[in-house]
Amino acid sequence: VMHAEDVDLTGLAEEIGTPFYCYASGALETSYRDFADALKDLRATIYYAVKANSNQAVIATLARLGAGADVVSGGELRRALAAGVAADKIVFAGVGKTPREMAEGLDAGILQFNVESLPELQQLSQVAIEKGLKAPVGLRINPDVDALTHRHISTGNANNKFGVDLAQARDIAGRMDDFPGIALHSLSLHIGSQLTEIAPYRAAFRKVVAFFRELQDAGHNLTRLDLGGGLGITYRDETPPDIKAYAAVVGEETAGLDVELAFEPGRLLVGNAGILVTRVLYVKHGSSRRFVIIDAAMNDLIRPMLYQAWHEILPVKAAEAGGTTSPVDIVGPICESTDTFAEQRDLPPVAAGELLAICSSGAYSAVMGSTYNSRALAPEVLVRGTQAAIVRPRQAIEQLIGQDRLPDWLDQAPQLDAEARRRQL
Repeated sequence: VMHAEDVDLTGLAEEIGTPFYCYASGALETSYRDFADALKDLRATIYYAVKANSNQAVIATLARLGAGADVVSGGELRRALAAGVAADKIVFAGVGKTPREMAEGLDAGILQFNVESLPELQQLSQVAIEKGLKAPVGLRINPDVDALTHRHISTGNANNKFGVDLAQARDIAGRMDDFPGIALHSLSLHIGSQLTEIAPYRAAFRKVVAFFRELQDAGHNLTRLDLGGGLGITYRDETPPDIKAYAAVVGEETAGLDVELAFEPGRLLVGNAGILVTRVLYVKHGSSRRFVIIDAAMNDLIRPMLYQAWHEILPVKAAEAGGTTSPVDIVGPICESTDTFAEQRDLPPVAAGELLAICSSGAYSAVMGSTYNSRALAPEVLVRGTQAAIVRPRQAIEQLIGQDRLPDWLDQAPQLDAEARRRQL
């Protein structure tokens, strides 16, 4: 029977119901320490990309190991602070920061805003001036490098909305006196997510380091180079870059720069530390296919629908050695044909009531959940050894419905008396 560390998943499912997400503390800690160890010869700080998994327990686990936080909204900023991340270890990225979010970051005293456009820089300068402050800024460069990843998670190409190209960045840097509320401390970049090759990193690093040196020579006091994240994990048969080989490329391309290097891994730290446990509802024999219908749905894990992503799906109770498998479509209960986790996937025989584990669900899973079809958000569990803690309880349907409010003209509508209701029924 599959376990999460030393916790029997079948017992956990009986206790809290399905579906649920389960994260392993040991896997989170190992991923962080492996990455930190690979960077140990560099002046490096790790800022966990909260968007990958924003559960407070996950953020806190990594923060206690020394991680800062890379946030992309005011909500993520508050989450990071509440989880114990020091404000001066928080980087605020994203193309659409509002004046209110800028003010929150300034009030908190965060390390750096990664600015992605000239209008954003102008707005941030104005907000900082109104507070009598200077906003610490890293100018995000778009190096126009193909990350060789899914187009929906590519962020360093000229066609992407992120960052500014080198020509515009050069112009902005030459006009810093026009922005009295800004202190330019850094350059930053992030070319995409789920990268499985090192070559795009080398190309991007080479461009931004050359520009970094150019700005230093022009008299800009740059003290930090933010190299982003995006290292991929294995979902199926990918071979992600060895993190020590990645670190070696960083060392080669930044040789001679006496500055802090910032890294913002997300999926790398949490992706394979989590699973989604679900129960088979029915096995349906169609005219041409067999469907395994489960109680998890695309509102719980949208990646297969959104990115055509592969997730390994395994029976929680081990199949008999040498047993047969046959192709099935594994689907959820939502009224959309896109609510499909796998098509024609070889699976051992399963029956209603049995449990399946959808692997590699630690990143971009619960955090992208929704309540489509009025399905309550599933719980999240963190395990350590033999201990299991519910770190987000299952949402109650009453809580979900209770967030809605009737307008006055409906709230005051005449109510049917009990007899009229009885007749209608």
